[in-house]
Amino acid sequence: MLHWDHNAYYHRAILRRVPQGAGRVLDVGCGVGHLSGELARRVDSVEAVDIDPAMVAATRALVPANVSCRRLDIMADDLPPGHYDAIVSLSVLHHLDLPRALIRFADALRPGGVIVAVALPRVDLPRDLPVELAATVVHHLLGLVLTAAGHPWRVGLPHPAHPGPVPMKDPTLTVRQVRGSAREVLPSVEVRRLLLWRYLLTWRKPG
Repeated sequence: MLHWDHNAYYHRAILRRVPQGAGRVLDVGCGVGHLSGELARRVDSVEAVDIDPAMVAATRALVPANVSCRRLDIMADDLPPGHYDAIVSLSVLHHLDLPRALIRFADALRPGGVIVAVALPRVDLPRDLPVELAATVVHHLLGLVLTAAGHPWRVGLPHPAHPGPVPMKDPTLTVRQVRGSAREVLPSVEVRRLLLWRYLLTWRKPG
């Protein structure tokens, strides 16, 4: 079986949507810091947070000086209101109560700031059958290319040893359900299915 990093594959989708000239960006669920490191090349300041202190320590060992790292429970700990130019997350939202998380993100954004999140949906069969088949084909073709090139798709960052098991949770919402739930709290939010078993959620705060 071919294994390669679907999350790293979608870094670029997140990075493209972070506003140019962004001053402060919050990376929710930073993991071992690959996305935070990429963000640090493009924005003034990144705040990398994770509920797992081992992940925070791994990120701190990897990222440049303009990334601050701390343990944070995004659903319980305080976030400064109107503080961030962008809030990003990768494979996190399906672990959270989606409406509550989006409300907390929105409150912490400045006017004009953006939420950009990639997460896992529950497969919506039979509706998703064509895209599931296409995803399987693309996954194997890209896996063959990346294997031949010796490239694990890590967006140019070093690969520290993982500090421990990654929390896993099967997604409970389909893309349609994510869209409906998100629009109840952020009416102008955009949610679309991505090919390789992810969805993309984006929202810009009015003002």
